Amino acid sequence: MKFYVIAGEASGDLHGANLIKGFNSIEKGHSFRAWGGDLMEAEGAEVVKHYRELAFMGFIEVIANLRTILKNIKRCKEDILEHKPDAVILIDYPGFNLRIATFCKEHNIPVLYYISPQIWAWKEGRIKRIKRDITQLYAILPFEKDFYAKHDMQIEYVGHPLLDVIDQDAIQRADETFRAKHQLEGKRILAVLPGSRKQEILTSLPIMLEVIKKKGDFHYVIAGAPGQTKEFYLSIPGVEESNLVFNDTYGLFSAAEAGLVTSGTATLEAAIHGMPQAVCYTASTISYHIAKRLVKIKFISLVNLIMDKEVVKELIQHEFNAQAVEDELSLILEDEAYRKKMKENYQLLSQKLGGAGASQRTAQLMLNEAKKATAQK
Repeated sequence: MKFYVIAGEASGDLHGANLIKGFNSIEKGHSFRAWGGDLMEAEGAEVVKHYRELAFMGFIEVIANLRTILKNIKRCKEDILEHKPDAVILIDYPGFNLRIATFCKEHNIPVLYYISPQIWAWKEGRIKRIKRDITQLYAILPFEKDFYAKHDMQIEYVGHPLLDVIDQDAIQRADETFRAKHQLEGKRILAVLPGSRKQEILTSLPIMLEVIKKKGDFHYVIAGAPGQTKEFYLSIPGVEESNLVFNDTYGLFSAAEAGLVTSGTATLEAAIHGMPQAVCYTASTISYHIAKRLVKIKFISLVNLIMDKEVVKELIQHEFNAQAVEDELSLILEDEAYRKKMKENYQLLSQKLGGAGASQRTAQLMLNEAKKATAQK
């Protein structure tokens, strides 16, 4: 069968790659055309557009790049019609993907949506479009099934795909391998994860470095985002090549005593690896104030959202400053009871996420749905 997959950021590329791997483990011979990244390409997808050309965040940033976004949507629609897929698989990225879902519905193309748009946080009114345009929705967070049931929509809860990616038995080995590979044996390590998009890196990294460089008895390691270049990081004052590591984030999580993590999938990945963390996030002033009036959730990190309580400290907007970051990092490093409690909550979090196998479960469900839709044509 022919599938068209659309992901607009690094985490979507990761989950898309594992989904394709799941398809191929069940049944060979399917083709995948994608808007994604290197990971999906490595699994055999033909990548039409890389996500690094699609990732715009914040209200003001989206408006500033609206012409590019609309141009991309137009190109995507044209390519779908030309390719004639049996089904379109949309991965998160709702601002773009919900428009594509409407288009596919109009052209009688099944829409399989993987990783629910976060309408439980804001824009709950999107539920009407989702019910109208999406053939089936596959959710990865445990509370989402009840949310959609409240709106009389039956979805598939498949569990979180990160549990397929992260091998708990390999975490200790990853620690040892990371230290040897990067010549860090005997040194205590702090992780710095300033995000994956240029604008959030440029905003977050200088504040993180201001704090982290004061910890002279630690070696700090910046996790380079897969969509960015080494030259980009080195153009930021204070970044040194010896402290920059690409394609080894999980090894870093395993080796680090603690980390500063920009809100996103990385907060959940760090928690599953057991790395104590402070969550940092900032946006443009206008974007922040708009979001504050619209967003209905208590937390921004996936760790806290899933646990429905503060497991990790969130330093947001004006609270994300050098003094607050230093205070929280010192607490994590020096207060053993604080660290222990965080790690105990991490274990409860992993239990809530369900067992491994989400990617293959989802692939099988999608394959069944696509075959059923094809048979009905």
